This record gives sequence, C-alpha cells and structure tokens, in this order.
Amino acid sequence: MSTRTSWSSFKGNWSNGTGKGGHPRDSPQWVASPNRKTIVTTRAPYLRKNSHLFWPCKGQNAFLPRGTALEPMQSGNSNNARNCLKIPRMTRTNPALTDPVLSSFFRLWLPSLAGIMAMTTANIVDGIFIGNYVGATALAAVTLIIPFLGILFGVTFMLTMGGTVRAGKYIGEADTAAAGAIFSKTLLAVVVLVLLVTASGLLLETYLLRALGGNDDVLPLMQTYFRIIMGFAWAHLLTVVMYFFVRVDGYPALAAIALITGSAVNLVLDYLFIVHFQWGIAGAAWATGISQALPFLVLCGYFFFPQRRLVFNLRQTKWRELFTSAFNGLSEFINEISASIIALLLNWMFMIRLGVEGVAAITVVNYMMVIGLMMIFSIGDAEGIFISQNYGAGKLHRIRRFLLICISLALLISSISIWLLLCHTHVLVSAFLNAEDQDVIELTIGLLRLFWPVFAVSGLSLVITSYLTALHLPVQSSIIALARSLVLPVILLLTLFHAFPELPFILAIPMAEVITFILALFFLARFFPNQTLFRKLDALKPSRL
Repeated sequence: MSTRTSWSSFKGNWSNGTGKGGHPRDSPQWVASPNRKTIVTTRAPYLRKNSHLFWPCKGQNAFLPRGTALEPMQSGNSNNARNCLKIPRMTRTNPALTDPVLSSFFRLWLPSLAGIMAMTTANIVDGIFIGNYVGATALAAVTLIIPFLGILFGVTFMLTMGGTVRAGKYIGEADTAAAGAIFSKTLLAVVVLVLLVTASGLLLETYLLRALGGNDDVLPLMQTYFRIIMGFAWAHLLTVVMYFFVRVDGYPALAAIALITGSAVNLVLDYLFIVHFQWGIAGAAWATGISQALPFLVLCGYFFFPQRRLVFNLRQTKWRELFTSAFNGLSEFINEISASIIALLLNWMFMIRLGVEGVAAITVVNYMMVIGLMMIFSIGDAEGIFISQNYGAGKLHRIRRFLLICISLALLISSISIWLLLCHTHVLVSAFLNAEDQDVIELTIGLLRLFWPVFAVSGLSLVITSYLTALHLPVQSSIIALARSLVLPVILLLTLFHAFPELPFILAIPMAEVITFILALFFLARFFPNQTLFRKLDALKPSRL
C-alpha cells in the first residue's frame, strides 16, 4: 500500500532505518529523476559502487510505501543532491539471505537433486539402449568420443562454476549489475568456444577420431555419431551455463524442470529412434541432441521473468574478470578431465588382467558410484549457491549452519549407499547384467566389496571442495580435486599394478579417497566458518577487477 507524500512531510530527524543514523551502505536503492519516470544513477562516496537511489526532489511529490524509512542525501554527483532524499529500494527479497537455513537448503537442494538425477539417469538409459539394441561396437564408438566431449564440457563447467560463484557473491552484495556482467561474459565465452570447437572438430574430424582410438572397424560409426552430436554441442554447453546461473538467481525449479524435460524426452526418443525406427547409432545421436536442445529452450524462459537479477548485455568490458573467476572453477575442470584419464587407465589395466569381463564389471561399479555421488554432488550444487551469496552478505552464522547441514546429509547418503552395497549387492548388480553373465556378476560383487570405502569418504570430500569454491578459494579446492581425481589415483594404480601384482590394483582408488579426505579435513579446519574466517579470506583475496 502506498501514500502520496510531499517534501514538507519529509522534514525532521532522519536515519537509515535503524534509528541510529549513519550510512546505509548495505541497503541497495533505486535512483529516479524528479518526475519519477527515468531511472538514473549516482555514486555517493559512502554507497557501494552501482548502488541506486530514488530522488524525490524539493517541490515534487512521491508515492512511497507506508512506513518507508528515509534520510536526506548527504552527497552525490547531481546539482540537486542537497535537495533530495534517499528511499530504500522496493525489490524482491533474496530467500538465500533471509529464509530459515533449513528451508533454504531444501528449496535449493531438492530441485538440484531432481535435475541432476534426471541427467544421470538419461546417461545410463543411453548406454542401455545402445548396448542392447545397436550393439557393442556402437557402444564402443560412443565411448571413444566421450573423452573429447568431456574436455569440452570440462572447460564450460570451469567457466560456469567460477562465474556462478562470483555472481552469487555479487548478488549477496546487492550488486546486480556486476552479477549480470559476469553472466554475460560467461555466456559469450561459451558461445565462442562452441563455434571454434565445432568448426575445428568437423574440419579435422578424421584425425581427431583416429587420435581418440578409432580404427577401421569403428571409425564409420564414430563419424556418424560425431557429426550429429557436434551439431547440438551449442545446446548442451549453453544449457550448462543457463542451468547454474538460473539457479544462483533463485529459480531452481525452472532449472530442474528443464533437465527433467530433457531426460524424459531422451527416454522416449531413444525408444522411437533406436527400437521402433531402427536408425541405429544415428538415432541415438539424434535422440541425445534433441533432448539437449529442449532444456535450453525451457531455460530461455528465464529471460521473460520480470524480477530476474541477471541481465544479459552483449557489450562487456573488463574481460580479465572472466579468467579470474574461471580460475575459481578450476577444481571442477580438474574433476572432469581427470575422470576421463582415470577411466582410460582402468580400462587398460582391466583389459590386461581380466579382459572384457573386467571392463564390464568396472562399468557396473561406475554406474553405481555415479548414482550415489551425483546425489552428493547436488548437495554441493546447492551449497555453492547459498554460501557464495551469504559470503557476499557477510552472514557467517548462516554459512556455518548450512555447511553442517550439508555434511550431515552427505554422511546419511554415504551410510545408506554402503548399507545397500554390502547387504543387497547381488540384487543391485543383477539389475545391470543378465543372469547369463554369471562370471561378470561375481566379479562385480568382488569389486564392490573392495570399493565400498570410496562411498564412506568421497562424498564428504566433495562437500568440502564445494565449500572452498564458494568461498573463492580456488587453490585449496583445486589441490583437493587434483589429489582426489588424478595425482593420487594414477600414482597408486601404477604402483600397485607394477610393484605389487599380488594385490588387487583397484584398492588404489579407496586408498586415494582416504588420503584426499584427510587433506580436505585439513583445509576445512583451516577455513571453518568461525569468527576468524573473513579475516583469513581477506588476507588471501585478490583485488576485485
């Protein structure tokens, strides 16, 4: 409800709304000209950069919400500043900063869980359809292309995660202009990346596919799949960018709906194109491509939301900020690239020791790991949004409570996963393999009994890594990611494989996870959200670009 107010009613003792006077540095404001129709800007010395003020000037009337707290302009870059008043901005509240911590967690986590699990399920369904209805050679062709797509996804993920963490901090500071700028830069950078990689990939197609391991038997299938899927690369990568930025602006439901839509469409199209129309590997590629384009179109609905904080602008400056923010997403890039390297190394070792059955067994183990770890990854996704914004707003107590909730849920999910693996191993493995493959089933059960410690500690390491990333600590989070996903697994795998052939070399993975967890605990103890946290972060923080 508003009331018409004139200048004469503004006279008296003014304050910043707290009753104590002073400068409202933390209160974002509107800026309006005297006719209240044109929005202008000011940079008063005591206000944040790009803060906004609403200026009803002397002799003019203004419409204000009842109970609005006012104080006179103290300085500004307008000739009318001395005759003006500042009025708090009327805008939507940020639930990440104001809602109860527990409800904020579930509001962010549940949509993330739904979307990520839908995406994970889609990948598993793709493998099932291709392997059962197109053939093992076609499945191998797709698998050989995945490392190239993984590198492309890793670069995009690095830019996106670094950008969303910085945007979240800006939103917490009420600097929506800066948040929109980093959103625009990230989107533009990924568009350029897609154009360059698509053009060069199609131009050097044969050389690239040969380098990925394609031989004369599998190369035609690789070419068919590659040409179609690269035509949709833009949709896949831009969906990644939009998904995370839409979530950081407070629209997790839209992001989840987009991914669930893509997953459902992928399932239907896989059946139609592969089983019904029998298009083979081309049908698999078209189903995947179309199901990647639809989520992007759904996410574009964000641009029609009138209260969105992130505004896309084609003209940008200070591009160095993109690279500094990308550095903060380096740990995510390391995780994506390292996963491909470790997968290749494990496949090579299993082929030498156990043959095709060993590769099949570790594939089932990977499916089970992905399902469990993606649930915890969704926790880290919500964690990054909440903590980055509360870090920008300086709300230490909310950061601490949210972190403890994330750790508790990660422990619960890990405990349930271990219980299922140890008590219902045969049932779970049989869901992925036919009863005829009894040797593979027994081998998979044996691997899971060696592998279960991974579920005990890897989830907590992921939560701690996301926490450090949200606090703009890229070096620390990258050290954990590099140790967990590349350095320790490679060293321990090669050591056990060559120096201790009598031991199962797969033990290297649980050993690497336990060592990484100890390292993550060290960083968590150093940067735990207590009274000295902000002082430590300020000492490490580079100058803002």
